[in-house]
Amino acid sequence: MIRTIITFLSYVFLLFNNNLVANEIERKLKIGLLAPFSGEYKNLGESLLLSTQLALDEINNKNIVIIPRDSGSSDNERLNIAIKEIISSGAKIIIGPVNSASDELKKYNDIIFISLSNKDPRILSNVINIGISLESQLKAIEQLLIKEKKRKTIILYPKNKYEKFIDKKIKLLKLKNYKIFKYNSDPRILTGEIEKLTNYNQRKKNLETRKNILEKRNDDASEKELKILEKFYTLGSVDFDSVIVIDFGNSLKSVLSSLVYADVDDKNILFTTVNQWFDESIFRENSVNNLYFPSVDMKKFKKYNKKFFETFGIKPNEITILAYDALGLIYYIWDKNKSIDTINDFFIKEKIKGKIGTFTFREKKVFQQLNIYKTENNKFKEY
Repeated sequence: MIRTIITFLSYVFLLFNNNLVANEIERKLKIGLLAPFSGEYKNLGESLLLSTQLALDEINNKNIVIIPRDSGSSDNERLNIAIKEIISSGAKIIIGPVNSASDELKKYNDIIFISLSNKDPRILSNVINIGISLESQLKAIEQLLIKEKKRKTIILYPKNKYEKFIDKKIKLLKLKNYKIFKYNSDPRILTGEIEKLTNYNQRKKNLETRKNILEKRNDDASEKELKILEKFYTLGSVDFDSVIVIDFGNSLKSVLSSLVYADVDDKNILFTTVNQWFDESIFRENSVNNLYFPSVDMKKFKKYNKKFFETFGIKPNEITILAYDALGLIYYIWDKNKSIDTINDFFIKEKIKGKIGTFTFREKKVFQQLNIYKTENNKFKEY
């Protein structure tokens, strides 16, 4: 299988290079692709290249030319070399890089970059980030909490290098009553922190105290209440009605497990999170049955994954769908305007429908219109 993929990639590179020397009489749209074809994220780079090939097949316009170059993995020198090679090939618009490298991209102010980064939804002088931004996700969760009439929200996120970035995004929320709780990512410390947040020890004492009182009584009502309390772990409610956990992977699962251990019931408390791509491992390793999250269009995402696998025999990295939409977006603007001259050409009023869902350009920002999904009975369901 690996040999087949390598052979295919070699064919794709050859095809792209042949297109570069094709007859220039026809109007050509040359698009650079910055992807990590070397280093630790090499597999991601190959997946991005295949994703653009899939988009090309669907667009079916021979006048589109993709110029792929290796941007490396966190290697500014290689990144700049790749950009210069793309420019020398005649492209003035580039898909990538994957991560945020805005300082490096500023050097090329006459080149338009459609970056796959989700760090900043702002449209800069020559960069549009189309990654699923935290800002768009929090806005979607905000609307969910308002709709569900939640009035006391706890926002949890780890103490790490991203906390100041998250601080700024939270300030954009319009929730009237919320508190921030920053936790230690070390599971040994985390459990104790969650116990304090949820007043777990006091609620546990409340239960024991109430059971002791009931045990000294002999009436039927007390016996019935005691039987009910035997099923409880704590007594008393927590001081919030909803939770937003800004985390992912094993760290997210640790937080959710700690909340459940502290007897925070997802039947009464609305649990939400971010950065989910319909990873089914959350069913096996997550104690919360009802977990809500904003995400891309699930049907389109699964359809894309299926087509990618059927075409290339491998599963795509999640973010490759962004490259697919980036190419579609560029082609849409180019076909509509008959050219792309500046980044202002992307400031259009209408909504763009892509594989990730619907996104718009307004207030000099990219906004994704995300759907809310929930985990229920080991399935993802749209809210």
